[in-house]
Amino acid sequence: QEQVAESGGGLVQVGDSLRLSCTAAKRTFSSSITFTSYTVGWFRQTPGAEREFVAAIGSNEDNSLYSQSVRGRFTVSRDNAKNTAYLQMNNLKPEDSAVYYCGVTQGGSVFNTHDYDFWGQGTQVTVFS
Repeated sequence: QEQVAESGGGLVQVGDSLRLSCTAAKRTFSSSITFTSYTVGWFRQTPGAEREFVAAIGSNEDNSLYSQSVRGRFTVSRDNAKNTAYLQMNNLKPEDSAVYYCGVTQGGSVFNTHDYDFWGQGTQVTVFS
């Protein structure tokens, strides 16, 4: 069983919306460390390319970051009671097509994939015109 899992991907048209979810299994954390302690990052990857930072949200929902390519269209949020983070994607474009991954990290740079403690298996998003 995966410790972190994404869901919500799909095949959509240009301009449509999708909401991705990232849920962390309770056993991912020790009794003293909870989901709240982790920053959640969203990345995406296309074949042959590096994993690209999309957005991240700290334990405080007011602390969020976005890549320039998605700012104003995507919104990251979290529900700590459900151990879940979300990526609301609006006005989708063909260039948003990718496998989307979420990761959780307790420290380091949110832009650096090597600083993440756990990753999900990814969910495919395909946007067609």
